Amino acid sequence: MRISPTCAACLYDKQKHKTDNEEYLKEVRNIIDNRKESDTSPYLVWLFGKVHEKYFGAPADYSDIKKQYNDLVLSMEEALREEIEQSKDPLAASLVMAGIGNYIDFGAMNHVDKDEFLSLFAEKEMREDDRKTYASFLAECEKGRIFLLICDNCGEIVLDRLFIEQLKKRFPHLSVKALVRGREVLNDATPEDAHYTGLDKVCEVFDNGEAMAGTVYDLMPAESKKALDEADIILAKGQGNYETLSGQGRHLFFSLLCKCDLFMGRFNVPRLTRMFVEEK
Repeated sequence: MRISPTCAACLYDKQKHKTDNEEYLKEVRNIIDNRKESDTSPYLVWLFGKVHEKYFGAPADYSDIKKQYNDLVLSMEEALREEIEQSKDPLAASLVMAGIGNYIDFGAMNHVDKDEFLSLFAEKEMREDDRKTYASFLAECEKGRIFLLICDNCGEIVLDRLFIEQLKKRFPHLSVKALVRGREVLNDATPEDAHYTGLDKVCEVFDNGEAMAGTVYDLMPAESKKALDEADIILAKGQGNYETLSGQGRHLFFSLLCKCDLFMGRFNVPRLTRMFVEEK
């Protein structure tokens, strides 16, 4: 997804908010100004991270925040599972809840508020456009063999696990896999989070090999590339995965919350609208 001038300015402002170190900001500006047409925001942020380590050492530690939100959603798990099981369409209900989980994003959000997150569970009906995408999604799952879920944030992956449970019940013929981040980046889910929340108990888990808040094929390990290439159905979560995977020539489903002006404008919807879209 191409980086607009507004997005580029936002990327720079977020780095400027962190520090007034002129040399660091000069290198950040150079990365932004010399970006290629194909570069995406997650890729540039990954490059910023390398410069950040040169000047300041290890990035900010989100381990406490990640545990807080993993534990929060784990504490809700049984009640949410019961609600899912009692719904008319448990798979659809679990998909909606997994979409709500995409709120927990300390990268795209200026402020993550627990009460605002919990308030999103009050509205769990699919949008009409999402229902059309869902019908296509079901058809693909009927005929496909391998399903890949590309995960995004901590906490959210607990809801992803509930979704995968329902997916396997509805389509027991599917071989289900998940892709997480390779190393710590903000509050994104890593293999450690997948193990902590039990995601690895319901599917095989791979990682993208990097502290990359998106999915850049050329930077991925061979086994993860293979998992992506072999998947018949791919569901990618969140804005970062949309930015890095959209327009790459793959048949993809995306589930995300619109959390910034770029995505609200892209889909012409209000802030925190849940989107379930298909790209062929």
